[in-house]
Amino acid sequence: MYFYTNREENESMKKLIIANWKMNPSSVSAAVRLAAKTEKGALKSGNDIVVAPPFPFLLSVKKVLKKAKLGAQDDFWENQGAYTGEISPAMLKSSGVKYVIVGHSERRRLGETDDAINKKIKASLKAGLKPILCVGESLEVRKKGLTAAKNFVKSQLKKDLKGLPRPGGIIVAYEPIWAIGTGKSDKPQDTVEMAIFIKGIAGSKAKILYGGSVTSKNAKNFLQYKEIDGALVGGASLKAGEFNKIINSANK
Repeated sequence: MYFYTNREENESMKKLIIANWKMNPSSVSAAVRLAAKTEKGALKSGNDIVVAPPFPFLLSVKKVLKKAKLGAQDDFWENQGAYTGEISPAMLKSSGVKYVIVGHSERRRLGETDDAINKKIKASLKAGLKPILCVGESLEVRKKGLTAAKNFVKSQLKKDLKGLPRPGGIIVAYEPIWAIGTGKSDKPQDTVEMAIFIKGIAGSKAKILYGGSVTSKNAKNFLQYKEIDGALVGGASLKAGEFNKIINSANK
């Protein structure tokens, strides 16, 4: 029988809040300023904060972060070779990256397949990175009900985690596509139900995050539940004051 140490128990209680800047801001100087303001919020937080800037800004942002960890928005499944435009897990690791977002719906919309996502997760884990697997259903699916959404997410998880044991370190961000950037978030109770469902597939020790129009006004509604281990924040992370309020809501 396995018992948690006090340290492990405290770690499991922390919320994981990730800032996904997407293709923003437009300059290195703006990225550094935003990172510095975000770092101030992270220093006051008892939770785990991750900043995922665009690739060109990784090294500059890394210099600013002390408490917050560095994340990346994507990677490739090979460590080197003739793959123009790709970034390998080994490159990210050597740049100080700790976390990497994989399978975001915006990448899937550009043609990324579940097979590619599966390869990326395996390569990321092998390189010592912590992948954040994004899953979520479209509005068309959700209109059929939560059961239909669960079946859709289950299909994604089965394909994306194929060939992997039920890894305790996996992080899954549930981001219903219809909620991303629309201002319409999921119902917290439905997300809790989905989180429990996902853990049944990915493993009880998996961390489940919510993403989709997360703001300082609704963050606590999700983060107050023990079943929801954190949040993947998009647009709101580009406003340091707003993002720091989200961080603060996770402390309460």
